[in-house]
Amino acid sequence: MTGPAWFGYERVTPDEKSRRVRGVFDSVAGKYDLMNDLMSAGLHRGWKRFAVEIAGVRPGARVLDLAGGTGDLARLFAQRAGAAGTVVHSDINGAMLSAGRDKLLDRAVVLPTVQCNAEALPFRDRSFDCVSIGFGLRNVTRKEQALAEMARVLVPGGIAVVLEFSRMSGPLAPLYDWYSFNVLPALGRVVANDAASYRYLAESIRVHPDQQELKALMERSGFDRVEYYNLVAGAVALHAGRVY
Repeated sequence: MTGPAWFGYERVTPDEKSRRVRGVFDSVAGKYDLMNDLMSAGLHRGWKRFAVEIAGVRPGARVLDLAGGTGDLARLFAQRAGAAGTVVHSDINGAMLSAGRDKLLDRAVVLPTVQCNAEALPFRDRSFDCVSIGFGLRNVTRKEQALAEMARVLVPGGIAVVLEFSRMSGPLAPLYDWYSFNVLPALGRVVANDAASYRYLAESIRVHPDQQELKALMERSGFDRVEYYNLVAGAVALHAGRVY
């Protein structure tokens, strides 16, 4: 039996977490891109490009983008994989997936779109050269199960990249905490008419595994040579691991 899960600072049942996370993203889907630009001052675009660089995707590659949301990573991977490659844009949340598909089509990018749960992927073993998840792992109820699924669908030598908010250290940490718990909910209230969802965002970052913990979790889930790269003093980290 699976134990309680964290929804922000609350301990809830796994089903309750899944239901409440779905509600968060149903609420924010329409303003998701705008809020990302405001919250990060546009830096999230560079973080995503860095993730694609580290992944090293080449023409003809098969890529699965989990929690793909509004399609930023999927579009960047599609540029690298080219016409001979395949990039699957996926998300568990229908509202986010729909917003992403529309955004991709507006940019003349047509990709396979699959609504699926990262904890139970509907793909065969060894189907992809690369699996990515950007700013989505902290919302997954059973993180180790999702990571094991990512390892399962990768070919030998394949790479997984996990881009996620992480643990900032040093003198900037108190300022980052103040920003997270004061500015983010205020932005959410003004721009998306939803302060609670962005308060959850701040809390979910604090209960997510830090850099070393996530590295260990990936290694327990079947990945080798796991490395991580701190961005903006560790407020965001990119983890990369391979299967053999």
